Amino acid sequence: MFRPTILTPGVEKAVGKLFAAAVAVIALVSAGVFLSHTWWLPPDYSTLGLEIDNQVFETMIFTGTLFVAAQLALAAFVLQASGRTSDIKLFPGGPMPLVALATVIVGLEVLSLVFVGTKVWANIFLAPVEANAVHIDVQAGQFAFYFRYAGPDGKFGVPHPEKIDEGNSNFFGLDPQNDTAARDDIVSASLVVPVDRPILLTMHSKDVGHSLFIPQMRLQQDFVPGLIIPVHFTATGLTKTEIVCTQLCGLGHYNMRAYLEVLSKDDFAKWLTDQAGQ
Repeated sequence: MFRPTILTPGVEKAVGKLFAAAVAVIALVSAGVFLSHTWWLPPDYSTLGLEIDNQVFETMIFTGTLFVAAQLALAAFVLQASGRTSDIKLFPGGPMPLVALATVIVGLEVLSLVFVGTKVWANIFLAPVEANAVHIDVQAGQFAFYFRYAGPDGKFGVPHPEKIDEGNSNFFGLDPQNDTAARDDIVSASLVVPVDRPILLTMHSKDVGHSLFIPQMRLQQDFVPGLIIPVHFTATGLTKTEIVCTQLCGLGHYNMRAYLEVLSKDDFAKWLTDQAGQ
């Protein structure tokens, strides 16, 4: 038969002190790691990156302050109660005022972050894209990304899902025999864009849910089967970085990636010409 271990007041007090010290040390070390930027965001190459980074930093400051305060309060309560057998009041009025106060503080914090972040979110998802944006069609499928550019005629061919044939590299299901606009469409396994020019991505999935995550562009958007989702960004510097899928989409999810390459205006024009000539 299981019998609970009963600690003597002296041992219980020592264990309480050890636990309180551990909680306080973990909280302070965690805060120190954050403040020292030990693990931090990658370099920003996007026009909206600064606003997004500021929003992330404000969120971490708010939540981090509450986290440290809560953990230090927990350590103080444990230390005060350790080794005592009689009822003690750790907070005036009992636990309910403390719970109510914590609920109000957290609620105000969440609302304030929502209001502050609304503008940033709207700039990404609601602001209209500029007229000179480069339109790139993006398809995700198990387990690869493909990017389609309009050819010299400036028009996209109409995709036909039933005509998708990866064995013949017809990833978008184009019908060049009957659709003249599809004959010069450029399909690439890498996302190549010009610097300092708006990019419009129209994203769709051919099978299950996926996600497009480009950390250096501060861009992350899910693919939803059956929907075409527009998202836009502008790269501010020449770079080459990974694109990864952050939605668990099957056994090959770990290997679903592509590359974003930001080129100068002239190099991008040359790249399009070279691709069109293949």
